[in-house]
Amino acid sequence: MNTEIVFLFLQQGIASGLVTGSVYALLALALVIVFRTTDVANFAEGEFYMAAAYLAFFLIALVGLPIWAAAPAMVVGIAVAAGLFQRVVLRRVAAARGVSVNLVIATLGLSYVLKGFVRATGFGDTPRSFPSVVPDGSVTLGQASLSYLDLAILGAALAVMAAFFAVFNLTRTGRAMRAVGMNRRAAQLVGINLGRTERLVWIFAGGISAVAAILIAPKLLMTAEMGGVVTLAFAAAIVGGFASLPGAVVGGFIIGIAENLVGLFVSTRAINVAPFVIIMLVLIFKPQGLFGGRLRVRKV
Repeated sequence: MNTEIVFLFLQQGIASGLVTGSVYALLALALVIVFRTTDVANFAEGEFYMAAAYLAFFLIALVGLPIWAAAPAMVVGIAVAAGLFQRVVLRRVAAARGVSVNLVIATLGLSYVLKGFVRATGFGDTPRSFPSVVPDGSVTLGQASLSYLDLAILGAALAVMAAFFAVFNLTRTGRAMRAVGMNRRAAQLVGINLGRTERLVWIFAGGISAVAAILIAPKLLMTAEMGGVVTLAFAAAIVGGFASLPGAVVGGFIIGIAENLVGLFVSTRAINVAPFVIIMLVLIFKPQGLFGGRLRVRKV
Protein backbone atom coordinates (compact mmCIF):
# COMPACT_ATOMS: atom_id res chain seq x y z
CA MET A 1 0.00 0.00 0.00
CA ASN A 2 1.64 3.22 -1.16
CA THR A 3 1.66 6.54 0.70
CA GLU A 4 -1.03 8.13 -1.49
CA ILE A 5 -3.53 5.35 -0.77
CA VAL A 6 -2.68 5.49 2.96
CA PHE A 7 -3.50 9.22 3.06
CA LEU A 8 -6.67 8.65 1.06
CA PHE A 9 -7.87 5.92 3.42
CA LEU A 10 -6.88 8.00 6.43
CA GLN A 11 -8.86 11.03 5.29
CA GLN A 12 -11.89 8.98 4.25
CA GLY A 13 -11.85 6.97 7.46
CA ILE A 14 -11.76 10.09 9.63
CA ALA A 15 -14.45 11.87 7.61
CA SER A 16 -16.81 8.88 7.58
CA GLY A 17 -15.98 8.16 11.21
CA LEU A 18 -17.06 11.64 12.25
CA VAL A 19 -20.47 10.99 10.68
CA THR A 20 -21.12 7.60 12.31
CA GLY A 21 -19.40 8.75 15.47
CA SER A 22 -21.79 11.68 15.81
CA VAL A 23 -24.70 9.23 16.06
CA TYR A 24 -22.82 7.08 18.59
CA ALA A 25 -22.07 10.27 20.52
CA LEU A 26 -25.77 11.19 20.68
CA LEU A 27 -26.72 7.75 21.99
CA ALA A 28 -23.81 7.76 24.46
CA LEU A 29 -24.91 11.20 25.64
CA ALA A 30 -28.40 9.83 26.32
CA LEU A 31 -26.91 6.93 28.29
CA VAL A 32 -24.61 9.12 30.35
CA ILE A 33 -27.20 11.73 31.37
CA VAL A 34 -29.44 8.97 32.72
CA PHE A 35 -26.60 7.20 34.52
CA ARG A 36 -25.07 10.40 35.87
CA THR A 37 -28.37 11.62 37.33
CA THR A 38 -30.13 8.40 38.35
CA ASP A 39 -27.31 5.80 38.59
CA VAL A 40 -29.27 3.57 36.19
CA ALA A 41 -27.65 1.95 33.16
CA ASN A 42 -30.40 2.20 30.54
CA PHE A 43 -30.42 -1.05 28.56
CA ALA A 44 -33.55 0.10 26.71
CA GLU A 45 -31.65 2.93 25.00
CA GLY A 46 -31.23 0.97 21.78
CA GLU A 47 -34.92 0.09 21.71
CA PHE A 48 -35.91 3.75 22.15
CA TYR A 49 -33.79 4.37 19.08
CA MET A 50 -35.36 1.46 17.20
CA ALA A 51 -38.92 2.38 18.19
CA ALA A 52 -38.31 5.98 17.11
CA ALA A 53 -37.26 4.88 13.63
CA TYR A 54 -40.34 2.67 13.23
CA LEU A 55 -42.67 5.33 14.59
CA ALA A 56 -41.32 7.85 12.08
CA PHE A 57 -41.68 5.27 9.29
CA PHE A 58 -45.29 4.63 10.35
CA LEU A 59 -46.14 8.34 10.40
CA ILE A 60 -44.58 8.93 6.98
CA ALA A 61 -45.49 5.75 5.08
CA LEU A 62 -48.92 4.95 6.49
CA VAL A 63 -50.32 8.12 8.02
CA GLY A 64 -48.93 10.20 5.18
CA LEU A 65 -47.32 12.98 7.23
CA PRO A 66 -44.49 14.88 5.56
CA ILE A 67 -41.15 14.27 7.19
CA TRP A 68 -40.97 17.84 8.52
CA ALA A 69 -44.10 17.05 10.58
CA ALA A 70 -43.39 13.37 11.30
CA ALA A 71 -39.90 13.96 12.72
CA PRO A 72 -40.91 16.40 15.51
CA ALA A 73 -43.99 14.30 16.31
CA MET A 74 -41.83 11.19 16.63
CA VAL A 75 -39.24 12.94 18.83
CA VAL A 76 -41.96 14.24 21.15
CA GLY A 77 -43.69 10.84 21.23
CA ILE A 78 -40.54 8.94 22.21
CA ALA A 79 -39.54 11.59 24.76
CA VAL A 80 -42.97 11.42 26.40
CA ALA A 81 -42.87 7.61 26.40
CA ALA A 82 -39.47 7.67 28.13
CA GLY A 83 -40.82 10.07 30.74
CA LEU A 84 -43.86 7.86 31.34
CA PHE A 85 -41.61 4.83 31.77
CA GLN A 86 -39.71 6.65 34.50
CA ARG A 87 -42.92 7.84 36.16
CA VAL A 88 -44.94 4.63 35.98
CA VAL A 89 -42.30 1.90 36.22
CA LEU A 90 -38.95 3.09 37.54
CA ARG A 91 -40.41 5.29 40.26
CA ARG A 92 -42.40 2.36 41.68
CA VAL A 93 -39.45 -0.01 41.40
CA ALA A 94 -37.30 2.50 43.29
CA ALA A 95 -40.03 3.01 45.91
CA ALA A 96 -39.99 -0.74 46.64
CA ARG A 97 -36.45 -0.24 48.01
CA GLY A 98 -35.13 -3.46 46.55
CA VAL A 99 -31.63 -3.93 45.21
CA SER A 100 -30.53 -1.26 42.72
CA VAL A 101 -30.10 -3.84 39.97
CA ASN A 102 -33.90 -4.07 39.81
CA LEU A 103 -33.94 -0.71 38.03
CA VAL A 104 -31.51 -2.01 35.42
CA ILE A 105 -33.61 -5.15 34.96
CA ALA A 106 -36.67 -2.94 34.44
CA THR A 107 -34.92 -1.17 31.54
CA LEU A 108 -33.90 -4.53 30.12
CA GLY A 109 -37.51 -5.67 30.34
CA LEU A 110 -38.64 -2.57 28.47
CA SER A 111 -36.19 -3.34 25.68
CA TYR A 112 -37.80 -6.76 25.15
CA VAL A 113 -41.29 -5.26 25.32
CA LEU A 114 -40.48 -2.73 22.61
CA LYS A 115 -38.88 -5.32 20.34
CA GLY A 116 -41.80 -7.68 20.84
CA PHE A 117 -44.30 -4.91 20.10
CA VAL A 118 -42.57 -3.98 16.83
CA ARG A 119 -42.53 -7.62 15.75
CA ALA A 120 -46.20 -8.04 16.72
CA THR A 121 -47.23 -5.11 14.51
CA GLY A 122 -45.67 -6.80 11.48
CA PHE A 123 -43.35 -3.89 10.75
CA GLY A 124 -40.33 -5.74 12.07
CA ASP A 125 -40.83 -8.88 10.00
CA THR A 126 -38.76 -7.69 7.05
CA PRO A 127 -36.01 -5.07 6.70
CA ARG A 128 -37.36 -1.70 5.60
CA SER A 129 -35.80 1.38 4.06
CA PHE A 130 -36.37 4.79 5.56
CA PRO A 131 -37.00 7.64 3.10
CA SER A 132 -34.43 10.42 2.87
CA VAL A 133 -35.30 14.03 2.12
CA VAL A 134 -31.69 14.98 1.49
CA PRO A 135 -30.91 15.12 -2.25
CA ASP A 136 -28.34 12.79 -3.78
CA GLY A 137 -24.87 14.13 -4.32
CA SER A 138 -21.57 14.45 -2.54
CA VAL A 139 -18.81 16.89 -1.72
CA THR A 140 -15.08 16.34 -1.60
CA LEU A 141 -13.09 17.43 1.44
CA GLY A 142 -9.43 16.97 0.67
CA GLN A 143 -9.41 13.46 -0.75
CA ALA A 144 -12.42 12.30 1.29
CA SER A 145 -15.92 12.17 -0.13
CA LEU A 146 -19.08 12.71 1.92
CA SER A 147 -22.66 12.64 0.71
CA TYR A 148 -25.09 15.44 1.39
CA LEU A 149 -26.84 13.06 3.78
CA ASP A 150 -23.58 12.54 5.69
CA LEU A 151 -23.14 16.30 6.04
CA ALA A 152 -26.75 16.67 7.19
CA ILE A 153 -26.28 13.93 9.80
CA LEU A 154 -23.07 15.46 11.17
CA GLY A 155 -24.43 19.01 11.19
CA ALA A 156 -27.72 18.08 12.85
CA ALA A 157 -26.00 15.89 15.46
CA LEU A 158 -23.57 18.66 16.38
CA ALA A 159 -26.44 21.16 16.62
CA VAL A 160 -28.40 18.86 18.97
CA MET A 161 -25.33 18.31 21.14
CA ALA A 162 -24.67 22.04 21.33
CA ALA A 163 -28.31 22.72 22.25
CA PHE A 164 -28.23 20.06 24.97
CA PHE A 165 -25.00 21.35 26.50
CA ALA A 166 -26.45 24.87 26.49
CA VAL A 167 -29.52 23.63 28.39
CA PHE A 168 -27.42 21.52 30.75
CA ASN A 169 -24.95 24.27 31.61
CA LEU A 170 -26.93 27.49 31.33
CA THR A 171 -30.47 26.81 32.51
CA ARG A 172 -32.09 26.16 35.88
CA THR A 173 -33.21 22.72 34.70
CA GLY A 174 -29.66 21.84 33.76
CA ARG A 175 -28.34 23.02 37.13
CA ALA A 176 -30.93 20.83 38.85
CA MET A 177 -29.77 17.82 36.82
CA ARG A 178 -26.16 18.48 37.74
CA ALA A 179 -27.04 18.91 41.42
CA VAL A 180 -28.98 15.63 41.56
CA GLY A 181 -26.10 13.85 39.85
CA MET A 182 -23.61 15.21 42.38
CA ASN A 183 -25.54 14.62 45.59
CA ARG A 184 -29.20 13.59 45.63
CA ARG A 185 -29.77 14.28 49.32
CA ALA A 186 -28.22 17.74 49.20
CA ALA A 187 -30.21 18.56 46.05
CA GLN A 188 -33.43 17.56 47.79
CA LEU A 189 -32.56 19.67 50.84
CA VAL A 190 -32.25 22.81 48.69
CA GLY A 191 -35.69 22.24 47.19
CA ILE A 192 -35.02 20.31 43.99
CA ASN A 193 -37.81 17.88 43.09
CA LEU A 194 -35.98 14.59 42.53
CA GLY A 195 -38.85 12.86 40.74
CA ARG A 196 -39.42 15.73 38.33
CA THR A 197 -35.71 16.09 37.59
CA GLU A 198 -35.26 12.38 36.93
CA ARG A 199 -38.31 12.39 34.67
CA LEU A 200 -36.87 15.31 32.70
CA VAL A 201 -33.60 13.42 32.32
CA TRP A 202 -35.45 10.45 30.84
CA ILE A 203 -37.41 12.77 28.55
CA PHE A 204 -34.16 14.30 27.30
CA ALA A 205 -32.64 10.84 26.81
CA GLY A 206 -35.66 9.63 24.84
CA GLY A 207 -35.66 12.74 22.68
CA ILE A 208 -31.94 12.50 21.93
CA SER A 209 -32.33 8.81 20.99
CA ALA A 210 -35.17 9.73 18.65
CA VAL A 211 -33.05 12.39 16.95
CA ALA A 212 -30.25 9.84 16.47
CA ALA A 213 -32.76 7.46 14.85
CA ILE A 214 -34.15 10.00 12.41
CA LEU A 215 -30.63 11.00 11.38
CA ILE A 216 -29.13 7.57 10.73
CA ALA A 217 -32.23 5.59 9.62
CA PRO A 218 -31.95 6.63 5.93
CA LYS A 219 -28.48 5.02 5.80
CA LEU A 220 -29.54 1.69 7.33
CA LEU A 221 -32.04 -1.07 6.80
CA MET A 222 -34.56 -0.93 9.63
CA THR A 223 -35.09 -4.13 11.62
CA ALA A 224 -36.37 -4.95 15.09
CA GLU A 225 -32.75 -5.70 16.07
CA MET A 226 -31.32 -2.35 15.00
CA GLY A 227 -31.22 -1.27 18.65
CA GLY A 228 -28.08 -3.39 18.98
CA VAL A 229 -26.18 -0.23 18.08
CA VAL A 230 -26.51 0.70 21.76
CA THR A 231 -23.53 -1.61 22.35
CA LEU A 232 -21.39 0.93 20.52
CA ALA A 233 -22.95 3.74 22.54
CA PHE A 234 -21.97 1.90 25.73
CA ALA A 235 -18.49 1.51 24.28
CA ALA A 236 -18.32 5.24 23.61
CA ALA A 237 -19.50 6.05 27.13
CA ILE A 238 -16.94 3.70 28.69
CA VAL A 239 -14.11 5.10 26.58
CA GLY A 240 -15.00 8.70 27.41
CA GLY A 241 -15.92 8.07 31.03
CA PHE A 242 -19.40 6.97 32.05
CA ALA A 243 -20.00 10.05 34.20
CA SER A 244 -18.66 12.58 31.71
CA LEU A 245 -20.93 14.20 29.13
CA PRO A 246 -18.04 15.63 27.05
CA GLY A 247 -16.40 12.22 27.36
CA ALA A 248 -19.47 10.55 25.86
CA VAL A 249 -19.23 12.81 22.82
CA VAL A 250 -15.49 12.31 22.37
CA GLY A 251 -15.88 8.57 22.94
CA GLY A 252 -18.54 8.40 20.23
CA PHE A 253 -16.25 10.05 17.70
CA ILE A 254 -13.32 7.81 18.72
CA ILE A 255 -15.40 4.67 18.20
CA GLY A 256 -16.78 5.92 14.87
CA ILE A 257 -13.36 6.84 13.49
CA ALA A 258 -11.75 3.64 14.77
CA GLU A 259 -14.42 1.50 13.09
CA ASN A 260 -13.96 3.18 9.73
CA LEU A 261 -10.17 3.12 9.86
CA VAL A 262 -10.12 -0.56 10.81
CA GLY A 263 -12.54 -1.34 7.97
CA LEU A 264 -10.31 0.44 5.46
CA PHE A 265 -6.85 -0.60 6.68
CA VAL A 266 -7.51 -4.05 8.16
CA SER A 267 -10.75 -5.75 7.13
CA THR A 268 -14.48 -5.15 7.28
CA ARG A 269 -14.68 -8.33 9.35
CA ALA A 270 -12.64 -6.64 12.07
CA ILE A 271 -14.99 -3.64 12.40
CA ASN A 272 -17.12 -5.26 15.09
CA VAL A 273 -14.04 -6.16 17.11
CA ALA A 274 -12.40 -2.72 17.09
CA PRO A 275 -14.66 -1.02 19.70
CA PHE A 276 -14.09 -3.79 22.21
CA VAL A 277 -10.33 -3.71 21.72
CA ILE A 278 -10.49 0.03 22.46
CA ILE A 279 -12.61 -0.64 25.56
CA MET A 280 -10.10 -3.18 26.88
CA LEU A 281 -7.18 -0.80 26.33
CA VAL A 282 -8.99 2.04 28.09
CA LEU A 283 -10.02 -0.18 31.00
CA ILE A 284 -6.45 -1.42 31.39
CA PHE A 285 -4.69 1.95 31.26
CA LYS A 286 -7.43 4.38 32.44
CA PRO A 287 -10.33 2.45 34.01
CA GLN A 288 -12.35 5.59 34.75
CA GLY A 289 -12.33 6.58 31.06
CA LEU A 290 -10.48 9.30 29.20
CA PHE A 291 -12.53 12.09 30.82
CA GLY A 292 -13.51 10.27 34.00
CA GLY A 293 -11.14 12.23 36.20
CA ARG A 294 -9.47 10.77 39.24
CA LEU A 295 -11.00 7.80 40.99
CA ARG A 296 -12.85 8.87 44.13
CA VAL A 297 -15.29 7.55 46.69
CA ARG A 298 -18.77 8.93 46.17
CA LYS A 299 -20.72 9.91 49.29
CA VAL A 300 -24.48 9.31 49.34
